[in-house]
Amino acid sequence: MKQQTFASQSIFEKYGRKSRRELFLDEMEVVVPWPELQALVEPHYPKAGNGRRPVGLAIMLRTYFMQQWFNLSDPGVEVAFYESFTLRRFAGVDLGVAPAPDETTVLRFRHLLEKHDLGGAMLDAVNLHLAARGIRIETGTIVDATIIHAPSSTKNEKKERDPAMRQTRKGKQWYFGLKAHIGVDAKEGHVHSVATSAANVSDVHMLPDLLHGEERKVWGDGGYQGQTKAIRQAAPKAQDMTCKRTRFKNYVDEAAKKKNTTKSKVRAKVEHVFRILKRVFGFDKVRYRGIAKNHHRLCANFALINLYLHRKHLAGTAA
Repeated sequence: MKQQTFASQSIFEKYGRKSRRELFLDEMEVVVPWPELQALVEPHYPKAGNGRRPVGLAIMLRTYFMQQWFNLSDPGVEVAFYESFTLRRFAGVDLGVAPAPDETTVLRFRHLLEKHDLGGAMLDAVNLHLAARGIRIETGTIVDATIIHAPSSTKNEKKERDPAMRQTRKGKQWYFGLKAHIGVDAKEGHVHSVATSAANVSDVHMLPDLLHGEERKVWGDGGYQGQTKAIRQAAPKAQDMTCKRTRFKNYVDEAAKKKNTTKSKVRAKVEHVFRILKRVFGFDKVRYRGIAKNHHRLCANFALINLYLHRKHLAGTAA
């Protein structure tokens, strides 16, 4: 008896539904401002000449975004193209016409973006896109930081850990890696400022870099207490809404404790951003050595997170 191939079987399929990945990509197709983001890269992208014709910019930009969404390495995304019709369709790769971008092409495109600091430019462009659709940065900012782990092993070519990373203690646990510091709009919940440091750098040192200057209120956890002067220097009209100390040697300040609980309801928006970064996009470990490359990746991720946060609103306005 002759066995049918998968291709021949698919012709007669009557039942099927879209996977979660397909549904996600369909949403992103609608909400990502493709023309604006391609316009950022186009002046730096190589033009066709005497050498090998470059892969289309639209394909490479979509490939780069899929790397962020699905936490794919350069060789990983090449393999994924040959395994998944869904990814090929989204990126516009037709294997009947040309091969999928190989890992070297993907790496060179990533280096191009890093060289011209286009990750930060993408974050700014996305926030302008959101503002044009009524999702504006208001006068309140929530500041916070999270640790991104880095390999602590020395089993590599140089027999050493990444010299740009450091270890820090949180509670009774030690961590090695970097810190992602962000400023989040208190009303809409999207990221407007990003700073990256080694894990041992105190949160308060990066505070001025996370404020846009027009704040009326600044929220933060107990790690930012006592920084009223620094807040006022960066944002002269801002009120310090960071959580205060409540436990003392002989008593607990119940009034301050109650205020901290109220403040935490606003501050919780920043934790939602970190959840998407680490659990939805899978960025809980560094992929590259050094601070600069990982900072660029963080900026690109937060630009895409802002779109993901407001995808329903953006899809409605696009329709």
